Amino acid sequence: MAKKIPNIVKEIKKNPPQEINYAYQQHVSYSQMSLFRQCPHRWKLQYKDKIKVFTSSIHTVFGTAIHEVMQQYLSIMYEESKVKANDINLEELFQEKFINEYQKQYKSNKKSHFSSAEEMREFFEDGIAILKFFKKNVSKYFSKRGTYLVGCEVPIITPPNKMYTNVLYQGFLDVVLYNENTEEFEIIDIKTSTRGWDDRMKKNEDKQFQLILYKQFFSDLYGVPLDKIDIKFFIVKRKIWEKSDWPQTRIQEFIPASGKVKLNRANNAIKDFVNEVFNSNGEIKNLEYPKQVSKWNCTFCPFKEDQKYCGEGIIF
Repeated sequence: MAKKIPNIVKEIKKNPPQEINYAYQQHVSYSQMSLFRQCPHRWKLQYKDKIKVFTSSIHTVFGTAIHEVMQQYLSIMYEESKVKANDINLEELFQEKFINEYQKQYKSNKKSHFSSAEEMREFFEDGIAILKFFKKNVSKYFSKRGTYLVGCEVPIITPPNKMYTNVLYQGFLDVVLYNENTEEFEIIDIKTSTRGWDDRMKKNEDKQFQLILYKQFFSDLYGVPLDKIDIKFFIVKRKIWEKSDWPQTRIQEFIPASGKVKLNRANNAIKDFVNEVFNSNGEIKNLEYPKQVSKWNCTFCPFKEDQKYCGEGIIF
């Protein structure tokens, strides 16, 4: 017999945020803020000048496919049964998602290939290894006891700076769970990584801000107390150290600090970003957007060798 869904879960499912009206509203995201903090000039080229550049890679194709397969598995597990979820042929599903996403990005890249057959095979086999581990060990990470799935790709749309009501933050929460026993929500963000996050990655405040802001905005939208919302990065690794002195797993969990100090820092970061680049009516300001030239910022910048737009990155 199906479990009775708690009223708070029903209410959230029935009341998604109002969609953005692009006729007069602007949208911002974590990735926009992060890019601006790295290099305002690159942000300006992409979001103010709207210069379209192809930025996908085999990594983004892989990440999208892994996300979709895991989300489908968890949706069936929570909304139907674990038995039905385990009946899914994850290898076939991943192959379908992987190929479809590559074809989609291939078309976006003017039908030009951006990966080789050898590289695609390697990433595909890595994905299968991750999914086999995930399926075998899912109970270690996801419990059904008193827990309900609020949703996958749960939308968040809200003004991050109340002084700019036409500038809306938009994000999609990978997985949101609700525990009826503790009356707590958990927001989970799935990340793909080559070998997992080291200390440098864990201490990267910009990465932490994504989930911390999701926590804040989920609270704002649905009136959930902040102390009733937990956040977690669920990191899946393509590679493991075969000769490690300790057991290796394909999954790594990281819970960033999200108390008052971190919440204030994240909120101030997004508010400052909005205040710096938008007018009160939501239009982007005509400013000088400086180039932040560094090896870290320029290595993967699509404008680095284009003298028409930048060209600064060629020094590296």
